[in-house]
Amino acid sequence: MSKRDYYEILGASRSATQEELKKAYRKLAVKYHPDKNPDDKEAEERFKELGQAYEALSDPQKRAAYDQYGHAAFDGRSRGGGGGGGFHDPFDIFREVFSGGGGGGSGGGSIFEDLFGGGSRRDPNGPQRGADLRYDMEISFEEASLGCEKEIPITKLDACDTCDGSGATPGSRKVNCTACHGKGQIATSRGIFTFSQTCPRCQGTGKIIEKPCQRCQGTGRKEKTTKVRLRIPPGVDTGARIRSTGKGESGVRGGGSGDLYVVIHVRDHEIFEREGDDLVCEVPISFASAALGSEIEVPTLSGKATIRIPAGTQPGSVFRLRGKGVKNVKGYGWGDLHVRVNVEVPTSLNSDQKGKLKAFAETCDARVNPISAGFFDKAKKFFTGS
Repeated sequence: MSKRDYYEILGASRSATQEELKKAYRKLAVKYHPDKNPDDKEAEERFKELGQAYEALSDPQKRAAYDQYGHAAFDGRSRGGGGGGGFHDPFDIFREVFSGGGGGGSGGGSIFEDLFGGGSRRDPNGPQRGADLRYDMEISFEEASLGCEKEIPITKLDACDTCDGSGATPGSRKVNCTACHGKGQIATSRGIFTFSQTCPRCQGTGKIIEKPCQRCQGTGRKEKTTKVRLRIPPGVDTGARIRSTGKGESGVRGGGSGDLYVVIHVRDHEIFEREGDDLVCEVPISFASAALGSEIEVPTLSGKATIRIPAGTQPGSVFRLRGKGVKNVKGYGWGDLHVRVNVEVPTSLNSDQKGKLKAFAETCDARVNPISAGFFDKAKKFFTGS
């Protein structure tokens, strides 16, 4: 489940201008907006994905870094020293792009009313959902294959203990903002034009707290480090993303918490390689075992197993142990273990061993080495020139 390219998400080329990126975002953001797709989780995820892509590419410095390093350019922000960084609210990005976007409705109607037919605008004084978080976790090959439980520390904005997330000192109340007089917007005149912008003092809510909480400075949230227990299902692989609902940042004004997304990175194993749900293991055997046949013990994730090597086994032969691979992450059974044998050639022979091996070689003919005999028979014309 690798992360998709930001240009691909927006449906734009890498040479696209900022205006072209904005147009691409506007078109898709309207299509996948949750208000147009109620109870559609896939549309909600696409809407978040679009916001994250546009947020990165709309900033020239971030775009330059992404063009050079890809998603790795933002790893420092996303990991946050082991905790994970928050993404901006996709609804905030949507509002930024569409506010005063030209071609809007008449009579002072909002862009949300124009797009969704009214009644869809989010109340600035209402609850706001907390940001989603990302945490990158490295686990061992065995943990990924067999499953495990982990406890991870997450540093995030959580509800303030002193004011219970209200942002107000106990007994205090909210009053109209003196800067915008409760409107949430401040109008600025420039010649014949009048522009409105979000009030910087109340952040567009139109209300301010009479006596802000001293611990959180009225924000209602305070940074905390908490521990989250996570179950890693058997069969996950690098790039898998596990969602922990409600473990993201706390919401504002009673809004729900965001989600925590844990991205899995699996360390390489010293013996096994993974191919889907199957495992591959290379085992060395002696020349005598390959020629005469034998039984050998091989490692598996759950211990050891025995396989029979038939006489005359050739280097590179593969033996399959059914059900000794990795459990399918969706519950569709187990993969197999493929054991590839590698015939080991002796490197340090004493004189007695060399003599016996030479005597054995002198007795070998086409019946003993049919593969070699067949090859050199075909190659005769190259040696004789005929």
